[in-house]
Amino acid sequence: MIKPLENRVLIKMKEGEETTKSGIILTGGSQEKPQIAEVIEVGPGRTVDGKLEPVTVKKGDNVIVSKYSGTEVKYEGTEYIIVKQDDILAVVEK
Repeated sequence: MIKPLENRVLIKMKEGEETTKSGIILTGGSQEKPQIAEVIEVGPGRTVDGKLEPVTVKKGDNVIVSKYSGTEVKYEGTEYIIVKQDDILAVVEK
């Protein structure tokens, strides 16, 4: 398993919608890159002025991330992205 360091977060992007709300099927080229991801693993946080600032998101959270942030990683056939906590814009509450 991949364990992020410091204030980094390992995420997996959610699949984009294949149909619109009105039922129109979208082709692959017309789909926008999804921005909602699931948090797979989190780092321990970073140390600032001698104090540990933990990561505020947790495993299993759905989050909205900046569109072009992070580093893409393929591990055991699955694509993940490693982002800094600062690249996470919001948590999607259920």
